[in-house]
Amino acid sequence: MEKNNNHEHDNEELGIVTLVDEEGKEHEFALVDSIEVEGEQYAILSPMEEEDEESDEAIILKIGKDENGEDILYDIENDEEWEKVADAWQEMIEDDE
Repeated sequence: MEKNNNHEHDNEELGIVTLVDEEGKEHEFALVDSIEVEGEQYAILSPMEEEDEESDEAIILKIGKDENGEDILYDIENDEEWEKVADAWQEMIEDDE
């Protein structure tokens, strides 16, 4: 699923983000947390589950601004950047345990 496509923040106050894949299908994600790494902001999202499904899956997207100054989510295309953010998120999880 391509994650840097359209997004909506209509439910942002509720911690729900809707992403639209390359086929135009909407997917809802819960905003688990946001994290700052080296001055950049990232969103940690977890897929909204059907009641009978369980998943430990989470995705990390970079938070940027569009031409109107609105928040927009981007894929992290640089492997080194992704590893830094994933490591920082893992450390946060371990510190909370």
